[in-house]
Amino acid sequence: MLLLVLFGPFAEQLPDPRHLPFAMAIAIAYAFVAVLLFVFGRKGNLRICTLAGISADLFFGILAIHAIPAAGTGIALMLIFNIGAAALLLPTRYGIGFALAAVGGLIAEHLWSSMIDELPGVSLVQPLMFSVGYMAMATLTSLLGRQMRASHALAEERGEQTAHLVEVNELIIRRLRTGVLLVDGHNRITLANEAAIVLLGGAKEEDWQLDAVLPELARRLTAWRNGAKPDETPFQPSPEFSEVVPRFTRLLAGSDQTLIFLDDTSLVSKRAESITLSTLGRFSASLAHEIRNPLAAINYAVQLLEESDDIRPADRRLLEIIRQQGGRMNGIVDNVLGLARREPAKPEHVDLVLLTRQFINEYQAGHPLEDDSLTSTSTRPALPAMVDPRQLHQVLTVLVHNALLYGRKPGEAARITLHVATESNGGVRIDVLDRGPGIPERQATQLFKPFFTTSPHGTGLGLYIARELCRANQATLEYVPTPGVGSCFRIRFPASAARAAA
Repeated sequence: MLLLVLFGPFAEQLPDPRHLPFAMAIAIAYAFVAVLLFVFGRKGNLRICTLAGISADLFFGILAIHAIPAAGTGIALMLIFNIGAAALLLPTRYGIGFALAAVGGLIAEHLWSSMIDELPGVSLVQPLMFSVGYMAMATLTSLLGRQMRASHALAEERGEQTAHLVEVNELIIRRLRTGVLLVDGHNRITLANEAAIVLLGGAKEEDWQLDAVLPELARRLTAWRNGAKPDETPFQPSPEFSEVVPRFTRLLAGSDQTLIFLDDTSLVSKRAESITLSTLGRFSASLAHEIRNPLAAINYAVQLLEESDDIRPADRRLLEIIRQQGGRMNGIVDNVLGLARREPAKPEHVDLVLLTRQFINEYQAGHPLEDDSLTSTSTRPALPAMVDPRQLHQVLTVLVHNALLYGRKPGEAARITLHVATESNGGVRIDVLDRGPGIPERQATQLFKPFFTTSPHGTGLGLYIARELCRANQATLEYVPTPGVGSCFRIRFPASAARAAA
């Protein structure tokens, strides 16, 4: 505007400036500084740019008021907006400071004009009125700026908290075991968490069409949208995944977008198993007392019979078998109680080759095999390991009993082999081998689950307890498929157990 006043079409209407060359120099210098601030200050620090801008405004504005007295009132009036803007953007002390600087500049210019230039008719009222206006504007805009900065800081804080909560919610939804799908009105999957993506079978996002990837779920969703009662029976998305139960809900009232929750039934099954096993532990603790009483009576009666001289040698052998099996039953009760209470095993230095042979002799003495056979083999004469022999005896009893029941082909005798061998990593294993028809793959995945059985007279706890007993001895029990040959249950002892025993 100074350039327009001095060099534009209104220059002839302006009374002669007090110092025309000085006024032109001020206008040109002011324009140059403004261009520099515009070019280099757009990406700089706001406070520094504001300090530089208001300093230039006050410096050149006061000089222009002195050089162009006819435009002095307008220039002084326009400086009010510069001071207000500076007080709005800067801290309070800076805003008030620049207002005081502007007041000092106006009074200094007035004294310069009246005392040094000795110009007549110059009144002090006008500078004082502008000074009051500068201070009032600076105070009001400073208060407004303080509130704006506080509101801005609060908004940023709330924004950060909201962003953090959004990230937390996204993480929770993403890591949920429950699958979450968002489906639009055309059965297009728009969002899915990690659990749901696994159920989609690794399909690419552009192929997320519910009718293609999960047709059964799409059928149920269509029926639900048509007003049918939700079908919440479990279904299996694919053979490699467990069953899920779908639940539907609209994202918003009247919206065609639907949220689908896919609850994994395995979690519910594990919870039910945990409750059942806990109940079984309490039940076994109360049952142990009832079992041990008759066992104690049987053992006492056997001891009395063994002291009699009227017992034949053949009958004494039967009494010995009764006493051994009574002691073994008492040990089984102890193991079940220990499993319920999670009591640690009591490992000893054991020769697995010798232990399997002793086990076979004891098992044949208490369980007549008739046409069936139970043998032991080994790759070395002796293979030591650290294990609780009572618990290992119980595990082998369960495995051999199952092999005799299920490890035979129709019309043929059972052939059971206990094979003891070393492994490449230095560990030792015992394989319980049979020559039966094998175990179907679908059943093999559930062998060690509690209460799973294919026999109407079984409890489904034998293999589960056997595996838990192996874990208590730092060993593992697993089923090894041997297609066309039979079945193999393998007990693995770690290398550390073999080295410790050796």
